[in-house]
Amino acid sequence: MQIDTQTYQVRRQRLMQSLPESSVVIIRTGELATRNNDCEYEFRPHSSFFYLTGFPEPNAYALIHGRGDMTLVTLPKDPEREQWDGFRFGCEGAMSQFGAYDAAVLDDLDHVAFSALDGAANVVYLFNDDVLREKIAGWRDAIAARARMGAIAPTCFLDLSPIVSEMRLRKDSEEIAIMEKAAQISVEAHKQAMRSVRPGMNEYQLEAELNYVFMKSGARQPAYNNIVASGSNACVLHYIKNDEVIDDGDLILIDAGAELGCYAADITRTFPANGTFSEPQAALYQVVLDAYHAGMKELTVGTPYEACHNAAVRTLTAGLVKHGLLKGEVDFLIESKAYRDFYMHNTGHWLGLDVHDCGAYKVAGESRLLEAGMVLTIEPGLYVSVDNESVDPKWRGIGIRIEDDVLICDDGPYVLTHGLPKEIADIEAFMAESR
Repeated sequence: MQIDTQTYQVRRQRLMQSLPESSVVIIRTGELATRNNDCEYEFRPHSSFFYLTGFPEPNAYALIHGRGDMTLVTLPKDPEREQWDGFRFGCEGAMSQFGAYDAAVLDDLDHVAFSALDGAANVVYLFNDDVLREKIAGWRDAIAARARMGAIAPTCFLDLSPIVSEMRLRKDSEEIAIMEKAAQISVEAHKQAMRSVRPGMNEYQLEAELNYVFMKSGARQPAYNNIVASGSNACVLHYIKNDEVIDDGDLILIDAGAELGCYAADITRTFPANGTFSEPQAALYQVVLDAYHAGMKELTVGTPYEACHNAAVRTLTAGLVKHGLLKGEVDFLIESKAYRDFYMHNTGHWLGLDVHDCGAYKVAGESRLLEAGMVLTIEPGLYVSVDNESVDPKWRGIGIRIEDDVLICDDGPYVLTHGLPKEIADIEAFMAESR
């Protein structure tokens, strides 16, 4: 699934319309990263660069000016290097395939930048890009040195990040279609893990089932490091070792999502290795599930973003009190953040080209109101450390999270990751079918 070239052009036009007159936007995609010695990681373009250009190759720069005209500076066609490293689009491909107004080879970057920035009033770039900041400073100084010849160096510099972040926050129909496809690939991967798990397996063997479905279904890689956490490993929020044996009686927490067309899915499910929840596991799982449903009710247009989290926290805290893991009044326990011993993260995040996607969560100091087209996760959880001696031993080492991807719509939330069991009875019935 690909986004139409015209869509990228419209994005660049919208970007330039939001900027002052005589602005030039410069953004780069990044370079190959070395894994070890002369082996590189597979390249993945910078998300905002890709959002504005669709161009997938490394070592590329985009200069956007006028009404959205784009000059792409990229690696040249080189049959010898392409024999080793693979196909390059080159300048001709940059123009014919990606809608560039003009294109140049990387060796001409300085010349292209000088021409674009001479006389420009504003230079707009990502302030957190140290490499580009140094280059821009060098180009500015070089232009200033030619002042006697009539060159005019730019004097105003604007951060691109908040501007493009706001654009990326609201997904269009093409993005939503890709994200739902990524979500459904991820759903099938999680189902395969539920079918395949057996006590005595290693966590990475279960991870292999996820990656197999991802790739078989057209998603070349996961959107982030897969978390396959058995037993007390599920209490480690970003557990990625995935190298321990799964024991009978363990819960398995899998947090994994496919990346498709650079767009991320993000799902978490928690299920029993032997197919049946124990009584303590089921009790805490139901608390998390209740928090999920409470939060979901708040995912409506015009509702503050933080309302989902607040509803989940209240439900989780009440559940902890009900089962004796916390003692006291729910309001006080929330105010004092006593629940954070068991629930230490937020109940979701924006989702898109990055799994933790860009976009401000507050506007003018207030929780921003949800709008149609926003995509976010909902992911309440509970984590009882094995070292927590304040609770009954039966609870210790239980880690649970339930996560789905949700599109905000005018008529209510739409779960992109639909079709994956999360009710206790549904999980047990689904797992029983494969045994």
